[in-house]
Amino acid sequence: MRRLVAPLGLLLALVLCLPGLAGSASALPGVEASDTGNGSAQGTDPYWPLDGNGGTDAQHYDVRVRYDFASGRLRGRTAITMRATADLRSFSLDLLLPTTAVKVDGRRARFRRVGKHELRVVPKAPIAAGASFRVVVRYAGKPGAYRYAGERNWLASGTEVVAMNQPHMAPWWFPSNDHPSDKATFDVRVTVPKGKQVVGNGVRVGRTVRRGMATTHWRMSDPMATYLAFFAAGRYVIDQGTTATGIPFYNAVSRGLEPKLRGFVRGQLARSGAITDWLQTKLGPYPFATTGGLVTGLDVGFALENQSRPTYGGWIYPGVIVHELAHQWFGDSVAVQRWRDIWLNEGFATYMEAVYAAEHGGPSLVAYLDRAYDKQCTSPATDFWRLDIADPGADHIFDGAVYDRGAMVLAALRNRITPVHFDTLLQTWVAAHHDGNATVEQFEALAEQVSGEQLDGFFNAWLRSGTVPAQNNADNGLAGVFCG
Repeated sequence: MRRLVAPLGLLLALVLCLPGLAGSASALPGVEASDTGNGSAQGTDPYWPLDGNGGTDAQHYDVRVRYDFASGRLRGRTAITMRATADLRSFSLDLLLPTTAVKVDGRRARFRRVGKHELRVVPKAPIAAGASFRVVVRYAGKPGAYRYAGERNWLASGTEVVAMNQPHMAPWWFPSNDHPSDKATFDVRVTVPKGKQVVGNGVRVGRTVRRGMATTHWRMSDPMATYLAFFAAGRYVIDQGTTATGIPFYNAVSRGLEPKLRGFVRGQLARSGAITDWLQTKLGPYPFATTGGLVTGLDVGFALENQSRPTYGGWIYPGVIVHELAHQWFGDSVAVQRWRDIWLNEGFATYMEAVYAAEHGGPSLVAYLDRAYDKQCTSPATDFWRLDIADPGADHIFDGAVYDRGAMVLAALRNRITPVHFDTLLQTWVAAHHDGNATVEQFEALAEQVSGEQLDGFFNAWLRSGTVPAQNNADNGLAGVFCG
């Protein structure tokens, strides 16, 4: 995710930036004691204890929804292939919309609501640990009427809808184990009036029209975190082709934008192919089958790294495209294991903005770090330095320090272990954890392995100490940095 505000002057001459910010969320209370343990409605992440569920591992989602623009009502049928990680007499899914029917392996199952966010399912027969099973949930409601964790995430008008948000989005439109640690593959079919177009993750499989309604099928064949799954429906200008290295791209720009702005953002979005190719030279092969992006006409105060196809508002510029496409490696292919690991997403994507700027007329990475440090080092008591960005807390995962100080950590690490070792570190990281999940501690361990150096002091100073890393200390990657 990229907030609307620009990081530490990084935009320079990279055009257009409007003010604003993204929201944060707070945790909900835990569930009742009878729902804890294997098969529970409670996940393992203390930031949002109700995200994800115990006892199950999602393998594949087959999501089929029909959306009515006039009423704002969504009707869905989602089939989930799951594996039991424990003996189950019941299990839970995350869903806000009212449920009308549930089947497990073709047999009707009992179900009940646990609070507003959890769907408790009791199959006809217990499920043994290690067994695969298929649960089909039918549901319907108005997503715009629901809140969770302080968020009202449904974005829609009478002419356009887009299911994009972070850290939560899935429960507004399909049942799931809604946590990044439980990734799965996806087939998504969306039915809307035939005059509308539908855009989603991955590859468009096909579109069928019947009685004035069109169903569009999108497929994501790589494992994906649930919050990254999206669909948008409306009227769009579509541009398709391949990048210089042969990666197919699919770009969509809302016709709801006024013509002059629409032309501008279409030109900006057209940079996605070249930026994807450039990122490959830094990070290794692009991790998915297709790239591109969508610009919505709805009022959105952030951009988001939806897997293979980031989503943007009408404020789009090269830096934010770099940021969201860098997330395809950092955040999508290599997802966080816990929300506390968010620095591995946002700090890394922000760092790639600095790298792109350095190679396209902006300050060098050394100058970038000097300027960023000089701007902040005179204010040691601010939250910019106090925040532990390796464990920022649920209310602070999108604070500026996670992004901008996070990027500074990497620039300083590059100084500390040499650019050659640092480049090897990033490429090894994304290759080792491709299609998986990882933690901050794993990154620290790999940095020591690649560099052959002990780096506890460096990471503690930059990530956790709550104070300004010592100036003119080579161990902190700041030798020669000027402050004041």
